[in-house]
Amino acid sequence: MNTRTLARVVATTDVHSALGEAGALLSHLHGLRPSSLIADCGDFFEGTGYYQLGGGQVERTILTTLYDVLAPGNHGWPHYFEPALHQMTVCANARRDTDGRLLFRPVRILTVGGRQVAVTAVIGQQAFDAIPTHQRAAQHVTDPVTALREVLLEHHHHVDSWIVLSHSGFATDLELAGHCPFVDVIFAGHCHSETYGPAHVGDTLVVKGPELGAGYAAAEPVGAGWAARTARFLHPGTLPGTLTALAQEITGMSRRLAADLGTLNEPYRNTLLDRRLLLSQVASRLHTGLGAAAVILNETALRPTQLGDTLTLGDLLAVEPFGNQLVHAFLTDDYTHHPQRLLAHLDAHAGPLVTAPNPLPAGARSVLTTGYLADSYLDGRAHQAGLRLGDAVRHVLANPAS
Repeated sequence: MNTRTLARVVATTDVHSALGEAGALLSHLHGLRPSSLIADCGDFFEGTGYYQLGGGQVERTILTTLYDVLAPGNHGWPHYFEPALHQMTVCANARRDTDGRLLFRPVRILTVGGRQVAVTAVIGQQAFDAIPTHQRAAQHVTDPVTALREVLLEHHHHVDSWIVLSHSGFATDLELAGHCPFVDVIFAGHCHSETYGPAHVGDTLVVKGPELGAGYAAAEPVGAGWAARTARFLHPGTLPGTLTALAQEITGMSRRLAADLGTLNEPYRNTLLDRRLLLSQVASRLHTGLGAAAVILNETALRPTQLGDTLTLGDLLAVEPFGNQLVHAFLTDDYTHHPQRLLAHLDAHAGPLVTAPNPLPAGARSVLTTGYLADSYLDGRAHQAGLRLGDAVRHVLANPAS
């Protein structure tokens, strides 16, 4: 990085292993890199079949080859502790329970556009809580506003500008900007909203790049302040030899993901997946087919995906990208006798729910659900059902290929 003259900061967010059009991302970031600090706002991992096939190796190579600094995201949280990625990751508010020490370095200070620029990051409480419990054991996050003010006090004497990579959500970042007027630019992530900015909060800019590897946000010094914009990765350019092998590996994975799993059933054919409808049908089948007294699934276990006539392996792994195992989770007496309290508890933490039957009956001692919900919000008291959610989804979506 010392041989580069940096004019701007470029930030992607929520790529979620969407590598189907990775050629455009690779070539554009390679072209921007000589004059740009390349950052990511979290969730580069998980979300497609590319991750499930490769376990994150391709994503790791992209990050270590083209990027300079990372914010941790709730998806792929353990990857940020791998040595090569840990060196690149900053976060001012994630700490260990035992001694309160930061999990990552709090800040990187670099010269951008002739200014000394501090680049730091925060992860929101909601995003942190979405990390599977066993992955964040003995860890916690502190208030982002307080954390940023502490970093400011420590480094303000030799910094001209402040950049924050936030994995909290655009609306939350607007509030953050109001509380931290010393920040020049907040690059937002985590929210998957249609709001990209740049939005002005006083003298602070909040901006988010297009998700799923479709583009980036950029900010650069202009006059006494900063200017920000968003851009999309268009057609891929020529790749240098250092990236050719990586592109070929992605192409090979694409061929595997094109495998035909069967003809899609109505009403899922040639449409954007209605995940609530699909989960309702899945829950009903699990309730009747496995004889479970109650089934609870959360909508965010699936991803809305554009489907065609046939179901491919890539489609299935995009619809259910997290490899969820189904489990029988045991309930406390309170939840057994008051299922509405159980639903309120899960809905508050995991978003909209689908149940079978509806309404849930009182008296159920266990529910069939995902391992994620059981581990994160039901104390992990469960035993395996011997079935993956993806398998149940496949049976509802399509007739098997002959």
